[in-house]
Amino acid sequence: MSVDTELALRPAVAPERRPTLADVVRSEWTKFHTMRSTRFVVVAVVVAMVGLGAVISAGTARGFVRLTPEEQAAFDPTLVSLRAYFPVQWLFGVLGVLVMTVEYSTGMIRSTLAAVPRRGRLLAAKALVYGVVAAVLGQAVAFGAFLVGQPMLAGQGAPTAALGDPGVTRAVCGAGLYLAAIGLLGLALGTLVRATVGAFAILVALPLLPTVLPLLPGGIGDTVAEYWPTVAGERVMFVVDTDGGLAPWPGMALLLGFVALVYVAAYTALRARDA
Repeated sequence: MSVDTELALRPAVAPERRPTLADVVRSEWTKFHTMRSTRFVVVAVVVAMVGLGAVISAGTARGFVRLTPEEQAAFDPTLVSLRAYFPVQWLFGVLGVLVMTVEYSTGMIRSTLAAVPRRGRLLAAKALVYGVVAAVLGQAVAFGAFLVGQPMLAGQGAPTAALGDPGVTRAVCGAGLYLAAIGLLGLALGTLVRATVGAFAILVALPLLPTVLPLLPGGIGDTVAEYWPTVAGERVMFVVDTDGGLAPWPGMALLLGFVALVYVAAYTALRARDA
């Protein structure tokens, strides 16, 4: 049998199909919702945002009568009911960190990169899956905290807000968006650092640094603190503006721009390094 005849009789082998973005998204969703930590963190988010928000609202309402007239004029009932966002943001962030670092800690990342050699596609799929989850969860707990917190304020005779009031719906939706942005920031930091403890340490430090920045001389710290990404993003939750800081949506745009820059760095690192 000639070589040409043998080649003609050999069965054709279909070229291996590279996974599409939809394929990778399905895979990442399976990995995400089967992680044990996912359920624990989601439950902790709901309990902390709604439960702690109710406690903060009740405690703040009891102290309303002791406020000065200036403080009462600056009272922001919407922001009060959303105050639990500050610790809850770290729960969103740590879940985002784990989306990436769990794969590094278990060694699964080698199999993942072998199956999805286009690393930008992998990072995009992870960000899309967690971004959608974080956005839905963020909106749910933000509205839950608001709807539970306002009756707590009313029960103690403190001012309350309604979703139909100017700026209130924007603030509540903005709280959910802020939490989702911090969650996505955690994923980017996890990709960049590849270690859970290191990435979470950076994530914890970012919202805390503005508290010490005003100590810098010459007013530099105050200026930097005003435009610090997390501080700027928080402005979207303010209905009563008493300090003339950034407007809500420009502040959120600054935070989202910072998150995008971290993703550029994360993608660059993911492409440059071996698993």
